[in-house]
Amino acid sequence: MKKQTKLIFVYLLFITLIAPALIAQTPEKRLLTLDDLATLRDVSDPQISPDGEWVVYTVSTADMKADKKNSDLWMTSWDGAKTVQLTFSKENEHTPRWSPDGKYLAFLSSRNVEEETDQVWLMNRDGGEAEKITDFKGGVNDYVWSSDGKRLALIVQDPDSEAVALKKDEKKTPKPMVIDRFQFKKDETGYLRHFRQHLYVFELATRKADLLTPGDDDEYFPAWSPDNSSIVFVSKRGPNADRHDNYDLYVIAAKAGATPRQLTTFEGADCHPDWESRPAWSPDGKYIAYLQGGPPKLIYYAVYQLAVISATGGTAKLVAPIDRNMLDPQWSSDGATLYFLLEEDRARWLAKAPAAGGNVEYLVKDRREVSDFDTAPDGKIVLLASRPHEPPEVFALDLQALRPLARKNDDWLVKLKFGAVEEISFKNKDGMTINAFVVKPPNYEAGKKYPAILRIHGGPVSQFSNEFMFDWQLFAARGYVVVAANPRGSSGRGEKFATAIYADWGNKDAQDVLAAVDYVVAQGLADRERLGVGGWSYGGMLTNYVIAQDSRFKAAVSGSSISNILAGYGTDQYIREYEMELGAPWRNPGVWMRISFPFFRADRIVTPTLFLCGQDDFNVPLLNSEQMYQALRSLGLDTQLVIYPGQFHGITKPSYQRDRLERYLAWYDKYLMPKSATSTSAEGGKK
Repeated sequence: MKKQTKLIFVYLLFITLIAPALIAQTPEKRLLTLDDLATLRDVSDPQISPDGEWVVYTVSTADMKADKKNSDLWMTSWDGAKTVQLTFSKENEHTPRWSPDGKYLAFLSSRNVEEETDQVWLMNRDGGEAEKITDFKGGVNDYVWSSDGKRLALIVQDPDSEAVALKKDEKKTPKPMVIDRFQFKKDETGYLRHFRQHLYVFELATRKADLLTPGDDDEYFPAWSPDNSSIVFVSKRGPNADRHDNYDLYVIAAKAGATPRQLTTFEGADCHPDWESRPAWSPDGKYIAYLQGGPPKLIYYAVYQLAVISATGGTAKLVAPIDRNMLDPQWSSDGATLYFLLEEDRARWLAKAPAAGGNVEYLVKDRREVSDFDTAPDGKIVLLASRPHEPPEVFALDLQALRPLARKNDDWLVKLKFGAVEEISFKNKDGMTINAFVVKPPNYEAGKKYPAILRIHGGPVSQFSNEFMFDWQLFAARGYVVVAANPRGSSGRGEKFATAIYADWGNKDAQDVLAAVDYVVAQGLADRERLGVGGWSYGGMLTNYVIAQDSRFKAAVSGSSISNILAGYGTDQYIREYEMELGAPWRNPGVWMRISFPFFRADRIVTPTLFLCGQDDFNVPLLNSEQMYQALRSLGLDTQLVIYPGQFHGITKPSYQRDRLERYLAWYDKYLMPKSATSTSAEGGKK
């Protein structure tokens, strides 16, 4: 038999006998369901050991029986050959940090703590039980090792002695709360009095702690100088600190009684705590890298950029002055390069630039969301990254290629058939290009028009990115097309794009998200008669703005939103932002009334709307959802208000997270898929 004939024979044998058998053995992939929410593992905070041989990280899972999230520490070898779980308690372990010699691993946990506050625990890398080494009544919020491994810099919370006493004696009558601060509310914290968080130095040998920063100020993000003599930290100070966001860097000698020295004098925020970016000393101790904000007037619309300042003070220099947000600076071991995360349109990258200033180089080429990273002295880099069909996982960076180290979700992801996620662009009515995502049902058929849901992100200065979105895929599995736009006001495209909605909410951004709906309808993807809309936080606010000016939507879901902006003044945590952006209500009543039109012109709304909120939300308090619910109920529209007891702005209890998604689906199905609401949907099976 000739060689060519043999090849043809083998090919025919394969396609007729072997291939069908292989296909038959491959299990058919299924659609995503609500049950998968409990299976999702949230991976975070990768930290590489000083010798570059191990990576520790946190894995959080839903404990459905206890109805809470539980996080444990895991560790994987650099070559990916070995993975071990380090902690197994029913309480959360998080914030793992290696000792400089790599022999110990510290972490925070509230296990075995009567006050349920986080304390520092220490674990030998070679094994054995972890030891609790701190016992602060108010708890430890943050910590860092000194480079000699002998001390820790701690951020410790003042205890609320009255709250502790009440917990021990539930029959005791609480004392009245006396409020005298300008900003007196904060989500998850509650009413703000004069309980502060301070900087301490903790000696590991003696277990002795020295308070470095007493007083009526809050400190954040300590970082040791390379010679261990000083600590840089972030704080905002002065008699009217509640009235501004002018955070600065301070340096203090690492001993009790020392006086902090103000390092930065920029009028805006330096290392604003919301950005969770610690300042970083250069290896020679001469410079400090940090994040510099924009003009105070721009508040959260400002772009945050990487800056370097001499450790002795002086004028700061922007490292790579481009019109994009940066965060989390880390120095190379030779001090010549700074690594950082860089936010671009619909993606966040790991990047680097010369510390002395220069061009930015991207270290990860494909479009994805890099949310965290860490570096080792030998140059190894580990990062946390996500893509539309892949929740965040830990990767090693090898020559701009990502090598997976921890695949904590693969066992269930491989069984699923996801909807295609595509990046799209279109023109708004002003001729400006707006970018977005569209998600098609997994069993999408070309030429068929589907019910569609417009999803709107929070912020407003945030963006949808190339990352895994469970709700998008759940809607797609149900048979919906999902469109998610980044309208003006979003981040990722520079300061001008973000500030386009300054003091003008619900106008240009509403036009842009509506243009996204026009686009998917024009493309033949969406059925114009079956359109829904929804979002959380500012996404809920913009939902209210949209349905108050466009009647095409048959169903809306508004989570933790506000429409009567006047009702927010003094009842939520945004007092500084309100007065900077809008002015005081008694000085600029016209602005406040104009952006409150969804409430004061609620009679324009015809869309059945589901409102949801956490009972204890101080970010966008429940009263705002109550007002809109009451208005639509008064107008005779179909509406519901769902209140999650004990929840803040973010819904964290697993049963409530599932309940929220169930209600989303039921509400949309009722109006967009009425025939399948009580039977079988085209894509998602039975309810």
